[in-house]
Amino acid sequence: MESFLFQATLYLTAAVVAVPLAARLGLGSVLGYLAAGLCIGPLLGLVGNEVGELQHFAEFGVVMMLFLIGLELEPRALWDMRHRLLGLGGLQVAGSAALIMGASMALGLDWRPALAIGLAFSLSSTAIVLQTLSEKGLMQTAGGRSSFSVLLTQDIAVIPMLAFLPLLALPVLGAADGSFTMVGAGSGTGALEELATNDHAEALVEMIDRLPAWGVTLLTLGIVGGIVLAGLYLVAPIFEYIHNARLRELNTALALLIVMGIAFLMSMVGLSPALGTFLAGVVLASSEFRHELESDIAPFKGLLLGLFFITVGAGIDINLLMAEPVRIVALTFAVMAIKGLVLFALAMLFKLRRRDRWLFTLGLAQAGEFGFVLIAFALQQDVVPGDLGPTLYLIIALSMLLTPLFFILYEYVSSRVGEDKSEAPKADEITEQGPIIIAGIGRFGQVVNRMIQMSGFRAVVLDHDLATIRLMRRFGFKSFLGDPTRPELLHAAGLGKAKVLVVAMDDKDASTRIVAYARKERPDLHIVARAYDRVHVYELYQAGADDIVREMFDSSLRAARYVLENMGLSEYEASEAERAFYKHDRRAMLELAEVWKPGVPVAQNESYVQRAKELNKEMETAMVTTLGEEIETAEMRRADGG
Repeated sequence: MESFLFQATLYLTAAVVAVPLAARLGLGSVLGYLAAGLCIGPLLGLVGNEVGELQHFAEFGVVMMLFLIGLELEPRALWDMRHRLLGLGGLQVAGSAALIMGASMALGLDWRPALAIGLAFSLSSTAIVLQTLSEKGLMQTAGGRSSFSVLLTQDIAVIPMLAFLPLLALPVLGAADGSFTMVGAGSGTGALEELATNDHAEALVEMIDRLPAWGVTLLTLGIVGGIVLAGLYLVAPIFEYIHNARLRELNTALALLIVMGIAFLMSMVGLSPALGTFLAGVVLASSEFRHELESDIAPFKGLLLGLFFITVGAGIDINLLMAEPVRIVALTFAVMAIKGLVLFALAMLFKLRRRDRWLFTLGLAQAGEFGFVLIAFALQQDVVPGDLGPTLYLIIALSMLLTPLFFILYEYVSSRVGEDKSEAPKADEITEQGPIIIAGIGRFGQVVNRMIQMSGFRAVVLDHDLATIRLMRRFGFKSFLGDPTRPELLHAAGLGKAKVLVVAMDDKDASTRIVAYARKERPDLHIVARAYDRVHVYELYQAGADDIVREMFDSSLRAARYVLENMGLSEYEASEAERAFYKHDRRAMLELAEVWKPGVPVAQNESYVQRAKELNKEMETAMVTTLGEEIETAEMRRADGG
């Protein structure tokens, strides 16, 4: 117990120091966790093989992560992904395994261990990739969705791989006893094995082992079917019963029970606990308790997943690496290069755009935590020679350690290459002109366009996003696909004769360029522009916009008015306070625009800061005076009426 507490304290201390530092440097939390484990393990030698005791608990982080991902993915969305799961994911696993198998045979291995190694190395790290994609906001990109499809296919493929490996067993492998243990090698089942050490669990496992093959199959199907049925019909009543107790800790306990119970049931029949909890998450994705489950599980997932990454870093065999650095590093990069070639070819085949192509390639080039599972199982089944174990484990761990650096490389490459213009959809031929042009038809522009149309006017709508244009056309709003920053498209839409130009682009720089160009071409044109924030207001003001609307300003004023009404002010008094604030803020904005300096942060512009402080005091005094006068006038009116 003391050893366990020491390890936990040491890991948490290392994480608290290393992870914020890595995040501040823009390296991501995953690299911070890996570096923390590398420091306290191989470099400082503060922990040894006993790290596996804590690692068993850390493996639940991967299981919980798959459960939360399932909660975000409804069954219909999973069905819509079937082509990518079977096509993109299946081809990646098959292609990577085949090429790595060929490379292993070229190095002198028999085809059977070479195939086992190829299968193990074809899998990528679900934990690292999904965590990094989420942190960097890349999950909803085409490259992020494609990466998720491949990772999900790989997790599913682990099951037939584990069933297939014993068929590759060699008759004699010498010292292939599988005795090597990789500290930090996440199997995803070690924690469940710990749970099975009591007599009742051992008796249950032995009973399952004695079942005939058809019995195990029926039991497996029964457990999977039971998970689905329980998710559909049993979880909601239980949650409602627990909810009536009004004890938050019981909700958390139930959420943990669902995850741990499903993981244990899946491990008993030899299936992936992570896959089982993912299935449960998909089933519960449409439940009204979904968000409550997410909020209860997320803190545990983050902590345990961080510990998992630390144990991977702590498990790197630094002695072997120092003994043969060139060979180990060369083999690691060879594996990543082979997988990268397969991934890049598939990205081209499935027509991913340039940035998404690089994200897909660099993000999935590593080996993963399930590779530890397959290698350990292959050693136990005498498929792979035992003396290769340490090297194979080290290659997997190093490739995982390099993954955050590959994401940094992706960011550098994507900023350099930009989008492939040849792959961009062709702009529409603009066949209409009108007195109103709307550049950008996102959420902001849609509201503007609807009000204009409801008032009897028509606008020419331009937007560069094909999905948005298709959505607008589906609802009967005619719009044209094209980049509004292109002068020829603006002129084709009627810039020379228009009365009003509405610039509602999401891109701040693009909005400013459009305003500047339109003002240069048409000094008499009235320009209404959407601003992202206060600084963007100043940029648009200098570019020549007439009316500038901060995208969150008016809605924030309404929210503040509701607060005042609930603090005792009448609707009239709150409305007057809102009107007074708007008037004074607009005047202050115009004054501050005169002292704003482009390229200089406002906090470092002394004249701006000083004038802002003065205007804030003036605004506070003016609002208090105005509100007091309005209240006094209202009281006099009530008195006269009485």
